[in-house]
Amino acid sequence: MKLIREIEKELQPVERELNFTIGDTVKVHYKIVEGNRERVQIYEGIVIAINNRGIGKTFTVRRISYDVGVERVFPLFSPRIANIEVVRQGKIRRSKLYFLRERRGKSAKLKERRYKGATKKGPKASMKDAVVPETPAELVETKEKE
Repeated sequence: MKLIREIEKELQPVERELNFTIGDTVKVHYKIVEGNRERVQIYEGIVIAINNRGIGKTFTVRRISYDVGVERVFPLFSPRIANIEVVRQGKIRRSKLYFLRERRGKSAKLKERRYKGATKKGPKASMKDAVVPETPAELVETKEKE
């Protein structure tokens, strides 16, 4: 199994981290080639599924365009994807959000995930900003001052 993963890493065209989950609203900046010129098209929607197949990892984004639901499957490690930007994080309890296909209007919306005392980036971002003493000696000094 390790051998397969090592070969996949060598063949992987782009090194990209999965910085979103299912239920998040994302903007996918996708490069489109028209004739001899290239442009970037932004596709914004809700991530309804993530399929984990190693180098073939894909995610499905759904959006409503002119009252018609449109879904698009993007390969995560595609060199055509310029950027993936998280707009908002959805509060979900399912691994696949296929039930959104039958929903219309307000019922098709997801609640936003909020963190207490943290920034929009999540609870880990606020932990990075916190001052943490480097050594145990500094801990002792701060307790003695109090």
